[in-house]
Amino acid sequence: MARKSLRLSLVAGLSVLALAACAPPANKSSSSSGSDAAKATSASDVGGMSGLVKAAEKEGALNVIALPPDWANYGNIIKAFQAKYPKIKISSAQPNAASQDEINAANSLKGTKRAPDVFDLGQSVALANTKLFAPYKVSTFDDIPADFKDPNGTWVNDYGGYMSIGYDSKKVPAVTGLDSLMGSGFKGKVALNGDPTQAGAAFSGVMMAAVGNGGSADNIAPGVDYFGKLKKVGNFIPIDPDPSTIESGQTPVVIDWDYLNAAETAKLPSWKVVVPDNAVIAGYYYQAVNKDAPHPAAARLWEEFLYSDQGQNLWLGGGARPVRADAMVKAGTIDKKAYDALPPVNGTAVTPTVAQTEKATSYLSQNWAKAVG
Repeated sequence: MARKSLRLSLVAGLSVLALAACAPPANKSSSSSGSDAAKATSASDVGGMSGLVKAAEKEGALNVIALPPDWANYGNIIKAFQAKYPKIKISSAQPNAASQDEINAANSLKGTKRAPDVFDLGQSVALANTKLFAPYKVSTFDDIPADFKDPNGTWVNDYGGYMSIGYDSKKVPAVTGLDSLMGSGFKGKVALNGDPTQAGAAFSGVMMAAVGNGGSADNIAPGVDYFGKLKKVGNFIPIDPDPSTIESGQTPVVIDWDYLNAAETAKLPSWKVVVPDNAVIAGYYYQAVNKDAPHPAAARLWEEFLYSDQGQNLWLGGGARPVRADAMVKAGTIDKKAYDALPPVNGTAVTPTVAQTEKATSYLSQNWAKAVG
């Protein structure tokens, strides 16, 4: 089965995002350290990479949030950054939090040393909160296609994938698509990664169900109906899945991003991953610097690391598709083995636009709880 380039699949939808997300004015606030890095829009503003490293090491700390170790290889990414910059201590808060929790933490902890320095957010939450972001262009900014970034660097897509169904082939029948999950062999066994009114992965899971059941990016209602029926027949369970629930058998079927489901295959050989041909939902997450970051230099150094070849290949090692993949393939710096191992995808990808996401979010807020409650 041929694997489609994520870039080609997402360009149509993400070009709309590039136009829709207006950049806020340049950050004029100062951090608690008073560092010039708080105003830096590129490393050159603080003396290049060497100056940025020096400033970040002087701060000595970096606060990240909502980065589960098993999500897109973030556990190894944090370890690699720490190994490269041992003078900077990373504090990883609320690893299992949702995107909205990141924003809530930034607002409630603003002005303190505990506030998050950087964000990793789902589309709808990111584009609703651009006023909190500081424009910053990493040194590899030109490698990132225009459709995947704000032109001022206010936000940049980082890694992406496709919505999928992961399942333990030793515990449930073979899955060929969404219809399979309605069968009696899936009683009390199907989980969705989070609440779709708050979490990007769950939102896209419901969108996948909508597209696969006669709906579209403009009409998520069939997706809500699908989960309502899945709950009615006793197959849908209100458990947030994670590696422990998968490996214990508590959630033998999980609707989640393909890179998260694919990561389980290394630990559980019987774990299979399917991207339904009739419901290919694609999406990227958004990376941004908190304009009120208590460690502004470390925040920007973190971004430089993530968008370096090393950082991009680490995401790829977690099964995610890094945003610089096309440029790295051309340059010969991609981890070819990991790139070739990405789950196969057929069909035409659907990427909801900003307007479609807002419409779907509104519908979910009014109807999700009623459908699965």
